Amino acid sequence: MNVMDRSIAAPKAPERFFINGRWAEPISQQTLKVFSPSTEELLITYPEAGPADIDRAVQAARDAFDKGPWPRMAPAERAMYLRRVADLLTQRLDEIAHAWTLQVGAPIMLTRKLVGQNPTLFNYYADLIEKTGFVDERKRDDGGRVRVVREPVGVCAAITPWNAPLVLLSYKVAAGLAAGCTIVAKPSPETPLEAYILAECIERAGLPEGVFNIVPAGREGGDYLVRHKGIDKVAFTGSTAAGKHIAAVCAERLARVSLELGGKSAAVLLDDADFAKALPSLMVYTMPITGQVCFSLTRILVPERREKEFLDMYLGAVSGIKVGDPFDPSTQMGPLTMERQRARVEGYIAAGRAEGATVACGGGRPHGFSRGYYVEPTVFTDVTQHMKIVQEEIFGPVVSVMTYRDEEEAVAKANNSAYGLNASVYAASADRAYNVARRIRAGNVTVNGMIVDPKQPFGGFKQSGMGREGGPEGLDNYVETKTIHFA
Repeated sequence: MNVMDRSIAAPKAPERFFINGRWAEPISQQTLKVFSPSTEELLITYPEAGPADIDRAVQAARDAFDKGPWPRMAPAERAMYLRRVADLLTQRLDEIAHAWTLQVGAPIMLTRKLVGQNPTLFNYYADLIEKTGFVDERKRDDGGRVRVVREPVGVCAAITPWNAPLVLLSYKVAAGLAAGCTIVAKPSPETPLEAYILAECIERAGLPEGVFNIVPAGREGGDYLVRHKGIDKVAFTGSTAAGKHIAAVCAERLARVSLELGGKSAAVLLDDADFAKALPSLMVYTMPITGQVCFSLTRILVPERREKEFLDMYLGAVSGIKVGDPFDPSTQMGPLTMERQRARVEGYIAAGRAEGATVACGGGRPHGFSRGYYVEPTVFTDVTQHMKIVQEEIFGPVVSVMTYRDEEEAVAKANNSAYGLNASVYAASADRAYNVARRIRAGNVTVNGMIVDPKQPFGGFKQSGMGREGGPEGLDNYVETKTIHFA
């Protein structure tokens, strides 16, 4: 598979599934299609895994876990394999960035900056398991010995969305493999290419048969995989609605589950904040991937008395965003990924207008784009807390600017959400911003910026999920604790 060259209009379509260490012919006759978000042209048609294909993949992972060497290797040996995967991914970063831009429409200038997170995660977990003990020696009150051991949870289903395909898969696969689990990966049907690149790297790295398997499928295939009795744990990133369904299905048999779900993240600019210094971080993830990021700062809270000052600066910056061909290095925002996503975003913009909010910037489709799923960067003002655009995740380049009178009201408005994934707090004093950050009900908060670091835990409060990915806490998702007493 070669999708590196910009001149390639249609990349080579994956023709097989990676199951039990080899490329397997599909049993299913169903196919999936990938369309270009910038031209609307068909890019590839490729096989969709059906129940029989998924059964094969789960059985391979089951055998690899129950009978194979992977869970029984010393951590240092697994670390060696993870580093091989990291090295092979590093050799293909340009290809991965290209595939990301091709399928999602994220600007190439951004995907090239972010793809390094993939090998970083594999190297990080390799280092971590060499330093972190899986056996803790303890003593009981009677003087008897106890060993508390952390063992791999088993066969894991890794189900990932389309917006950041390989980064979100790497979080799961790197940590799961490090723990000694085996994996069945189901990438989003809209963005399969990077998962296949990872499978090729794992194959070349020489991991034992069945340790990693890939079965691309749509919603029905994902549901079949989640319900499969051979799956011990599900790791899912996606919408809150889908996450609730998966949690309910896993609860029926108490399968382990971790969920990284939606967000409606707030940026709180306190009354002494430096707006000019805050601006770059307010722009980074709100617009460049066309707002299709779960931790986008889509609710901006500014002091009432400084609203005009902020809007003059912010609207000027948003209006100046260059929307265009995502493969143009000067493009700052590309299209939305799918037609249904554009329809969703336009529906929210219409709802904002209907509820009385003011479109201060954007609100339509940009001129000069007869093809592609483009929407203008959009900013709403005159927004109230009850509005749909404030309470629901839009997953598009739509931001609501709201005002507050004092710090108490700012915190209350920031927390007035069913979500609790991410936030930022800006102030002249880092200590003051930290104190406000401690009051915000979100799993990730940045003082005077916007940071997500794969070596640190990331996840949400409330309806933004369960569990954490990244950091040592990300490894905890994939282990069970066993207590062994010596009589």
